[in-house]
Amino acid sequence: MSESGTVPEILIASGAWLRGHFLLTSGLHSDQFLIMARAFERPAWGRLLGAAVADLFRQEQPQAVVGPAMGGVILAYEVAAALGARALFTEKSDAGMALKRGFRLAAGERVLVVEDAVSTGGSVQKVLDHLRGQPAQVVGVAAVADRSAGQATFGVPFRAAWSLAVNQWPAEECPLCAQAVPLTRPKEG
Repeated sequence: MSESGTVPEILIASGAWLRGHFLLTSGLHSDQFLIMARAFERPAWGRLLGAAVADLFRQEQPQAVVGPAMGGVILAYEVAAALGARALFTEKSDAGMALKRGFRLAAGERVLVVEDAVSTGGSVQKVLDHLRGQPAQVVGVAAVADRSAGQATFGVPFRAAWSLAVNQWPAEECPLCAQAVPLTRPKEG
């Protein structure tokens, strides 16, 4: 495949969208898993994904794009490039997430928060909690992929370039366990 395509095509071609039997960090089992970093291994794909996400909030005219480290760093850069905005990222802190490395937001600056994939929305929420103490205005949250089944809400508009319905089960109810399909821990490899 050439270095172009839709979001699902890029995720398949890059090896970011996995199918099988996976143990999620929540303890649940699933038949699909996203390793989004794989989709950013090729800069051309990162640019395409960034442009797709930027298009979701172009009308809101964000002046800064903030993503959580690690998953949102490259995406924030690519979305900001597509919008002609600044790119910043937050890092883990005692309070959750924080802008570090001298990053500052100006009073009234229009900010878009981005994440590669949203499942529970926990990382995004930590970024938003930090940004509430900033003088900027959050115009929304955008993601490449939403796997929350519409459950992620942030108090600002949330849009994703692609939504993925993901099956997940407690171990004792997992049909893949019942079929003796080997269980994979995708974040360990």
